[in-house]
Amino acid sequence: MQKILIVINDGPYGTEKAYNALRLANQIVKDHEQVEVRIFLMADAVTCSLANQKTPNGYYNIERMMKFAISKGAEVKICGSCMDARGVRNAELVEGAEPSTMAEFTGWVIDSDKVVSF
Repeated sequence: MQKILIVINDGPYGTEKAYNALRLANQIVKDHEQVEVRIFLMADAVTCSLANQKTPNGYYNIERMMKFAISKGAEVKICGSCMDARGVRNAELVEGAEPSTMAEFTGWVIDSDKVVSF
């Protein structure tokens, strides 16, 4: 099975990087069931995994996109030290997104066939 790792660094709103990363992830999980999609959130992107987002006017809903990816089998991990730096707690996360470590991220990078960074 092919493994694709998508790394997101920017927050959910303000730029379109998280939006485009999740568009890619969601297209892969829809069209290629045999591909394993992993999403790792770092830096300000940890806030992409927050539940109960109130989407600003004119923006897409990142939480909804994240939930779709998870529902289709994508794994979502969040940098734990990045969470700590931003005061993000486990209880605030979208169901299915999990805190992680640099060691696990490193393992995903080494184990992936492709790594795409946004």
